[in-house]
Amino acid sequence: MASLFTKIISGEIKGTILYQDDHCAAIVDIQPQAPHHFLVVPKKEIPSVAHADAGDEKTLGHLLVIAAKIARDYGFAESGYRLVINTGANGGQTVDHLHVHVLGGRKMNWPPG
Repeated sequence: MASLFTKIISGEIKGTILYQDDHCAAIVDIQPQAPHHFLVVPKKEIPSVAHADAGDEKTLGHLLVIAAKIARDYGFAESGYRLVINTGANGGQTVDHLHVHVLGGRKMNWPPG
């Protein structure tokens, strides 16, 4: 069964897509935790980073490059931002499709969680 993110990317479910290419899409988070909060999602359904293998290296790197590109495009890269990948239930992952949270537009605190 297709994940929530795959359904958004395909247009089956409504969502705001900021960016899309052959390998990934960036989707606005529906529960934003910062003024800028979007998800960079691979089009390949990898359940979590724990399920990634050597064949996914290029895809994983691409997600980070696109996260940085969008942060620049939306004007918050210079002031800083946070990238988060939640993995598994204890890690806070709620959708079983790997995604990178990009949060910006405010000061981030440490520790995060």
